[in-house]
Amino acid sequence: MDAGYRRCYKYTLRADDLFVMDMNERHISGPDPARNLHMSQCFPVFMNFYTERDAKAVIHLHSRNAILATILFPGKEIRLTHLQMIKCIRRGSSGKNYNFNDVLVIPVVDNTPEEIGLKEPIMDILTKYPEASAVLARCHGIYVWGDSVLQTKAMAEALEHLLDLAVQMKLAGLDPSVPHASFAHL
Repeated sequence: MDAGYRRCYKYTLRADDLFVMDMNERHISGPDPARNLHMSQCFPVFMNFYTERDAKAVIHLHSRNAILATILFPGKEIRLTHLQMIKCIRRGSSGKNYNFNDVLVIPVVDNTPEEIGLKEPIMDILTKYPEASAVLARCHGIYVWGDSVLQTKAMAEALEHLLDLAVQMKLAGLDPSVPHASFAHL
């Protein structure tokens, strides 16, 4: 497993920039110590997804829509239904995708001063929400995990779209967890 270093431009990473760790969080290889690089604080949090959900890829975004959604929806979860892009999201336990008329539940944890503080709350989320493939950290961002880099990237893009819709719907006085009246026949 690879872990990038903190405060880096991800698009400029080279192989010798990466910290390589095993599934027991033991260091296998990494950058030359003279370069004074430090592993990302995300690593222990990512390990939750690798060990508890058998994730093959994890994406963490500091998305404007994710942050706004956690401010506008102050509870412990955000619920969305009857939105087309829900069909792009994989159910955590069954591996099947959600349907248009399903309710997608995205759990929310409160942010902590240091990212390592999210490890235990996210572990609790993974137990309480077996269908989740993403978790929001309030005023911080979103973690998305999946079976491949491409699947995880596609889900991250769909969730970004869905969270944008949730924010816009909330601002317009609509509840994205309730089907719109025009969908009563579905």
